[in-house]
Amino acid sequence: MEILTQIPLWSIIPFALMLLSIALLPLIANHFWERNTNKLIISIILSIPTIIFLLMNNLTNELVHSVVFDYIPFLILLGSLFIITGGILIKGDIEATPKNNTIFLAIGAILASFMGTTGAAMLLIRPLLATNSERKLKVHSILFFIAIVANCGGLLTPLGDPPLFMMYLRGVEFSWFFTMWKEWLFTNGILLIIFYFVDNYYYQKEPPESIKLDKTNIEKINISGKFNLILLLGVVLSVALINSNNINIFKDLPYLSFIRELILIILSIISLYFTSHNLRKENNFNWEPIEEIAYIFLGIFITMVPALEYLKINALHLGINTPHQFYYFTGLLSSLLDNTPTAVTFYNLELGLITSDPSLVANVSHLIGGITELTMTAICIGAVFFGSMTYIGNGPNFMVKAIAESQGIKMPDFFAYIYKFSILVLLPIFIIVQFLFV
Repeated sequence: MEILTQIPLWSIIPFALMLLSIALLPLIANHFWERNTNKLIISIILSIPTIIFLLMNNLTNELVHSVVFDYIPFLILLGSLFIITGGILIKGDIEATPKNNTIFLAIGAILASFMGTTGAAMLLIRPLLATNSERKLKVHSILFFIAIVANCGGLLTPLGDPPLFMMYLRGVEFSWFFTMWKEWLFTNGILLIIFYFVDNYYYQKEPPESIKLDKTNIEKINISGKFNLILLLGVVLSVALINSNNINIFKDLPYLSFIRELILIILSIISLYFTSHNLRKENNFNWEPIEEIAYIFLGIFITMVPALEYLKINALHLGINTPHQFYYFTGLLSSLLDNTPTAVTFYNLELGLITSDPSLVANVSHLIGGITELTMTAICIGAVFFGSMTYIGNGPNFMVKAIAESQGIKMPDFFAYIYKFSILVLLPIFIIVQFLFV
């Protein structure tokens, strides 16, 4: 404990540089950042001084825990969702009316919580673009898709968004996340209502020939690779049932919990083996997105260890101690950086507050993951919702943008997205969420 109190602030520099790389390099050195190899190089370079520091200060256990019990399960879960959803192909071109588009996004909001925001976004973005291919005015549909399907929809289970899975790994029960159904329903409901009226406005402005073409070019929705839906159910059940909350032996023998990861790997192998190569090719499946996540988060999970330890011992001095502060600070950093390490950082901050002053929870009947339920809720919804405020807030955001641009759609740049969409549409809703629920 004496060593922990001597952790210097400069030890957090690699973590800060890692996050700044994620935020700035896509803007100032996009060609360099496009190569996943360069992301791995940066992660390794920034991780080396952190590893040396941790080894020299007897913090090996903290490093092992971050890599073995956080990073590996995190990557295996995202990888299994990525592989299995990549084996499900949805084809078709229905009429792109405001009603149909709204139903499309509503389905995406539900799926996001059970197959992950990344899986749902990759599964549905191409059918959405195909449905709206005849329309000229459709950029707004992609922006709302990012907000709803790639972010706000993924609040109901730890499968939905990586920050929630990190909380799950810290002892939050699978079923607890369903208690945030009111926040999920309110936020996504408001977004869908706004989207319907916005889409209807632009639909009325469409050239008559576009509407006529849309009405005549109809192709029935068809789903291929349906057996992957069964594998997807296997992922859900594995995460829900195989954890320390349900199996006490995992608390004494934590490495046994990797039975869950082994099952996820087996389900992924089954999906790869039995899904036809042509189907995945038609689905534009490739390994680059999951490689990017693997390389970037390797650096994040290593370099953030000193930051997390620093927060544990300095929590009382940072002035963040109320649920609404946790909500907005988690949201702010989730918008500008990445929401997964942000959620873990503020979780450790609250844990540090409780450790430093146990009287803070003296009258609390039960804790969620070791912290108060309201603060846990604030961290979760702050990380998930505010991840939609910028392209870099959550992994699927940039992926959706890239797919849309590959089809010739001119998307707003980084700053235009913020001042034309997220500040005007999303931020007021998120402020109302705080007044109602936090």
